[in-house]
Amino acid sequence: MSKKVTILLAEDDENLGLLLKTFLISKGFDVELTRNGKSAFEKFNESKYDFCIFDVMMPIMDGFTLAKEIREIDRKVPILFLTAKSLKEDKLEGFAIGADDYLTKPFSMEELLARMNAIMRRTETSTNDLEENLMIGKIAYEPELRILHLAEGDKKLTTKENQLLSMLVKNQSKILDRQATLRAIWGDDNYFNGRSMDVYIAKLRKLLKEDERIEIMNVHGKGFKFIVK
Repeated sequence: MSKKVTILLAEDDENLGLLLKTFLISKGFDVELTRNGKSAFEKFNESKYDFCIFDVMMPIMDGFTLAKEIREIDRKVPILFLTAKSLKEDKLEGFAIGADDYLTKPFSMEELLARMNAIMRRTETSTNDLEENLMIGKIAYEPELRILHLAEGDKKLTTKENQLLSMLVKNQSKILDRQATLRAIWGDDNYFNGRSMDVYIAKLRKLLKEDERIEIMNVHGKGFKFIVK
């Protein structure tokens, strides 16, 4: 039996949110419904989701801001925006942030499903790329089991080590924003959490040093870049 696709749904309209959740569950999806962007971002950091559906106009944190925060830590998860607006400028902003599609209210449930299926077909490979065994240079990595297969033996990573390595690998050769990473893993980007993350980065460098092609670079004032030469 194939694994259910998990969806993070953020919609502040209570009736529409429940309607969407009920419909998507009936189609075989596993759905987490939140009422604002802040709650959605917290949920995203707590669990792994395969697909995101965000209303643009929400209290506390709007859909665009939410998507920007998520794109800082995950550049691949599909994001579909729902909006009552059809302004060209809004759509352009959504796509600039990294949206995969845009649906203007009112819409039919079948149209939503068709667009979701099209996005998932396009992104199937990239959204599942951390579910199976990975090769980081010559080192095998199993994110789901939190295991690095090293020459000296298997190393079980701590939860934070694994979260940090997964984010680095997902964003390979791109800058991983320091503050966004701290908020995602530690929940706060304060000084003490920053020092803690630096310790974890040092630990990961030590674990991966058996392959000299692997480098975790400090990018001054921005964050880190994970490179396999």
